[in-house]
Amino acid sequence: MSRAHLVIIGAGRMGQGLALALGQAGAQVVLVARTPRSVPPPLVVHRGHRGEATRTAETIIIATPDAAIRGLAEELFREGAVTRDQIVLHVSGLLDRGALAALEPTGAGLGSFHPLQTIADPAAAAARVRGAYCGIEGDERAMIAGERLASLLEMHPVRLPAGSKASYHAGAVFAANFPVVLLSVAEQLARDAGVPAHLASEIYLPLLRGAAANLDLGPAAALTGPIRRGDVETVQAHLAALGPDIRQLYRSLGLVALALARTAGLAETAADAIERVLRRDG
Repeated sequence: MSRAHLVIIGAGRMGQGLALALGQAGAQVVLVARTPRSVPPPLVVHRGHRGEATRTAETIIIATPDAAIRGLAEELFREGAVTRDQIVLHVSGLLDRGALAALEPTGAGLGSFHPLQTIADPAAAAARVRGAYCGIEGDERAMIAGERLASLLEMHPVRLPAGSKASYHAGAVFAANFPVVLLSVAEQLARDAGVPAHLASEIYLPLLRGAAANLDLGPAAALTGPIRRGDVETVQAHLAALGPDIRQLYRSLGLVALALARTAGLAETAADAIERVLRRDG
């Protein structure tokens, strides 16, 4: 990726994080922001007309919220800010190349580049994305540019077929968001059991970290607990102790866990007994 040829539009956490990470990797990046925003050095922020920044860029990365991408693409087209020699990528996990449809007449390469990593602190982005995966999608020129970006950031690019991003992004929600939600459920159950509030928020964290470490073995091999053991009495006791909403959540997740347990070798008699308990009404 040549120096001074990257422009990032959008100065939120992802935009800042990518700009800093790419800068640390040796690229010269201009960050475009229309609203006054405090950004850490050494970021170069352009607050003027977008076209002034984009016309000399080899690659333009749109790091705005999803809802703004289509409108921004239309604006860039009206301003003549994109030419056929350029690549335009957005970083949405859900939207695909179609979000940039307004730029089709320019002949530019169009696609998406989605880092599969959370960026809470832009200053830590380079370390956070290193070794992570990123989903890339679009026309061939865009995907090649995405792969070059991934190489610069020491990420692993994965090409996604057209029409697949909703499923891919739902997977990211299951991996990154739902464990947080489930930990909040666990915290509430600990409080219900009489664990002091200041401990209820902490006691399951080492357990979660251990489970995550075990995932290097694969989900089926990493699964532990009563469903994996075929412990019907424990599962029954859990269901009896839970309120209706959490009980239904336990049943739904338990059935998915049971499928993994079967894959891992749980005996059919034990698996069938667990399934009967999980599917029982009430």
